[in-house]
Amino acid sequence: MLSHHLQNALNDLRDIIKITESDIADIKNAQHDAQFDRLSLKDEKLKSFEAKKAIIDHEIASLMTAHPDKQLPELLNEEQHQLLDELKVELNNLKDVNKHYAKLVLVVSNLYNNFLERLIPTEMQGYEKVASKNPSILEVRV
Repeated sequence: MLSHHLQNALNDLRDIIKITESDIADIKNAQHDAQFDRLSLKDEKLKSFEAKKAIIDHEIASLMTAHPDKQLPELLNEEQHQLLDELKVELNNLKDVNKHYAKLVLVVSNLYNNFLERLIPTEMQGYEKVASKNPSILEVRV
């Protein structure tokens, strides 16, 4: 049963990585709507992975409780060891992909914030930014 849950968690993790890679491609092409359309799917996959990880944790804890005299590596078969190794590799891949995605999101966010600041100048009032009180913030010419 543990092998089945490990395989399913691995599949979810790989799906999350593919979705994030698609998000990276779309942010580079300024196709933000496609990213927003995938949010629910990504959220669903994340919840599914977290649930499977909790089941895996429970299964491993049960194995260790049932055999307190053995170490975990002795309790797992070769396939389970391999799946755990693959899971570790994919988690590192997800970390790297998420780091790259976060950098791109930060760059785009700063770009939009700079554009907004140029259109509508702001002033600091204490710790808050507020729109400038200058009545001619925006001039429209026809």
